[in-house]
Amino acid sequence: MGSFRVDKDSLGEVKVPSGAYYGPFTVRASNQYKVTGQKSHINMIRAFAMVKRSAALANKDLKVISADKADAIVKACDIVLSGKLLDQFIVDSINSGAGTAFNMNTNEVIANKALEIMGHKIADYSFINPNDHVNMSQSSNDTFPTAMHIAILMNMREVVDSLNLLITSLENKAQKFKKVIKIGRTHLMDAIPVTLGEEFNEYAFSLKRGINKIEDVCSDLEFVALGGTAVGTGANSPPGYKKLVIKYLSQISGLSLKSSQNYFFSLQSKFEIAMCSSILRNIAIELIKMSNDIRLMASGPIAGLGEITIPAVHAGSSIMPGKVNPSLSECLNMICYIIVGNDISVALAAQAGQFELNVMLPGMIKNMLDSTDMLKNFLPIYAKNMIDGLKANEQKLASFVEKSPTLVTLLNPHIGYLKASEIYKESIKSHKSIRKLILEKGLMTEKELDSALSKKNILGF
Repeated sequence: MGSFRVDKDSLGEVKVPSGAYYGPFTVRASNQYKVTGQKSHINMIRAFAMVKRSAALANKDLKVISADKADAIVKACDIVLSGKLLDQFIVDSINSGAGTAFNMNTNEVIANKALEIMGHKIADYSFINPNDHVNMSQSSNDTFPTAMHIAILMNMREVVDSLNLLITSLENKAQKFKKVIKIGRTHLMDAIPVTLGEEFNEYAFSLKRGINKIEDVCSDLEFVALGGTAVGTGANSPPGYKKLVIKYLSQISGLSLKSSQNYFFSLQSKFEIAMCSSILRNIAIELIKMSNDIRLMASGPIAGLGEITIPAVHAGSSIMPGKVNPSLSECLNMICYIIVGNDISVALAAQAGQFELNVMLPGMIKNMLDSTDMLKNFLPIYAKNMIDGLKANEQKLASFVEKSPTLVTLLNPHIGYLKASEIYKESIKSHKSIRKLILEKGLMTEKELDSALSKKNILGF
């Protein structure tokens, strides 16, 4: 068995592993919140270290904390930001309302490291206290929402980068397929021809729209709650603190952060985060549609559409040799289904605030960061290993176009809708092409038919 020290908090004595930088609040919380088995996201840890660092500098400038204590807290935060002590953040990602347990886990780790830096014993809280010094001028109620915004903004930058990689792959395919004519489909039934390039260009366009919406909501997320303390009034923070702490937080995060335009709103409402989640959901919906189109176009290769071929990233079956499955599209679909589900959870949490505070924050941020992690991690793989390797089955696509009775739609101006409908039905029944039937019946000359069914007329340009 390991050795323990005995720490004291407002509830009494707590046994803490002797080498731990966390303290009594963290131990109590870790015993209560056994939920996911997952610790808080690395970007939440980093965001909180930035918040604590910025608060110490602001408090130092305003002379409400001694310079030596503030400097030790800053050094401790820098150690966390360097990637050390991450194993000391042990509270489950789903923890107490408003994230108080995670805030205190952070306060205790930084306090004890700061004590060590100053040559004091760990847990000598009479000199540097997690609440009185590391948490000075703060509350869980303003630090946790602020850290949420920072963590989401950091993840969103990577999501945008990954989306841009996928967009580039889609646009490259759109260019390569721009002259490949295929049968369009509405209601999953044959429709007027389009090009394969136009379809891939639409996928890219929809994702560009998604990035525009991400950029809009990220500009809103730059307004943060820090300085509002417990209920939005800024109680227990000195005059001038709000402006200073945001200045330091912007510097360390590299983000263009701004003081909240309404601190009561920032503590009570989670409008921006719910909006951000909904944008992720809508992007996921576009990705699902694109992924399913690709799965359908690649179906076969004999008994399906077989319009495109997909790259083999691994064997498709443990029993059927040679089988190639759209496994990456299937994975993308599953990711997107989870994102849609996460958005429902975020929406429910966002509406669950009462009066001066929304306490459902840990659940919201876990879902948001899970969603963004999956997108930023997988979209580059999907772009490189699926989209970049797609090939058009041009012979089969041309055969479908030639045989499709929907071409008769382009003859409406020449023979009328009713006659065209009769030709359509006869083509289905007789398995004769539209071209052959029109010429057999003398409804148009070959020159007129060639003009009506020309590539320019089919595609409208």
